[in-house]
Amino acid sequence: MSVSEMFSEFVANLAIRNTETISLRYGELTSALNKHFRDTESNTANTLQVGSFGRKTGIHGISDLDMLYIMPRHKWASYEDDGQLKLLQDTKAAILKRYPTTKVRVDRLVVTVTYTNFHVEVQPVFEQDDGSYLYPDTNDGGRWKTTKPREEMEAVADMDAVKNSNLRRLSKMIRAWRNKHGFAMGGLLVDTLAYKFLESTSYYDTKSYLYYDNLSRDFFEYLSELPEQSEYAAPGSRQRVRVKKKFQKKAKKAHRLCLEAIAAEGQNGVNDKWKKVYGRPFPAAKSSTEKSLTTDSVTAWDKTEQFIEDLYPVDIRENLRIDCEVKQNGFRKFFLTEILRSKIPLKANKTLEFTVSEISADTPYDIYWKVLNRGEEARKRNCIRGQIVRDGGYLRKTEKTNFQGDHIVECYCVKYDVVIAKDRIHVPITPDGSDYD
Repeated sequence: MSVSEMFSEFVANLAIRNTETISLRYGELTSALNKHFRDTESNTANTLQVGSFGRKTGIHGISDLDMLYIMPRHKWASYEDDGQLKLLQDTKAAILKRYPTTKVRVDRLVVTVTYTNFHVEVQPVFEQDDGSYLYPDTNDGGRWKTTKPREEMEAVADMDAVKNSNLRRLSKMIRAWRNKHGFAMGGLLVDTLAYKFLESTSYYDTKSYLYYDNLSRDFFEYLSELPEQSEYAAPGSRQRVRVKKKFQKKAKKAHRLCLEAIAAEGQNGVNDKWKKVYGRPFPAAKSSTEKSLTTDSVTAWDKTEQFIEDLYPVDIRENLRIDCEVKQNGFRKFFLTEILRSKIPLKANKTLEFTVSEISADTPYDIYWKVLNRGEEARKRNCIRGQIVRDGGYLRKTEKTNFQGDHIVECYCVKYDVVIAKDRIHVPITPDGSDYD
């Protein structure tokens, strides 16, 4: 496959595939609110689809959807004085009256409506003469704040047109990278950084898929060299966009992976190298697929690996970190990170205890684990494993070292049927060392 073919198929794979369902839910919510506040049945009037879905930068698996409901102006007097919570409660009541079995709750700024595989955050607002909106914030007794989503959507659309449709595509590619590596980066921050990068160069103004290998390389290099700061100004609105976690180190690794993939152009393994950057949505090489089918037909090992993307949508927006204690005879020897950093070989007769050491998500959520054995020894023993199993409630998983090879332990946080955080640890087992069985 050429560079153009690879990246064209990649972007196509990122397209949201449940847009009809999402639009249907938006319409149902709009109709319920119009019926309550205006006594009309319209499922399109007085609403605004915002967030990444509204900016057209979201990808398949999107789970965090945003909607503004524009309140009648004459209702302002009912909520102006300390009525922020009442407005959210009335919004919740209107939705439940129409759809009583739907999961609806009031959060600090919005009313969250939970469906299978996604949720919609409904924000009732009052439109101002300048096109901005006042929205309720119930924190510290209540206050009114201003948002300008139309300006953000218009800025993204205008820049995308100037940049030959590359802004929205780049934003989608960044989301795939974020989801692959389990890195929490909000959607508006993704779009802001993509916007800033393309604003800084005219090189890609007339380029398209044929240059997306270089686009990837240059973007991640740009990202890795940005000075550390706590927030950025969003396109158009200049709204402050918070940085949840420093991204420079992750971007530097992505840049290195891009260089390796570009150096392999025209070779059999180039698609796999790009998959290390962008994950499963990046297309596999057709020749590699054919070879794999031939190989599988003559080997005796079972392909037992499961993929979290086949079980739940992946939309990373929280941080998760796992650690591993290496023990022998019940006593802790080292953390695995210390062993790897010191280049000490990991050998047999060790117990590995993996634990969730950091998670930013609020409960409730479920934790899942995956242990994958890779390499010739794992295939010879028919012990690939790779099944995804639910945590027993202790946020930990214990394994034993048994045979050599490269092994991977992954951990996933699933909330409302969506993977919102994940992490992984590589466990390299030396000869006379281990894997898990």
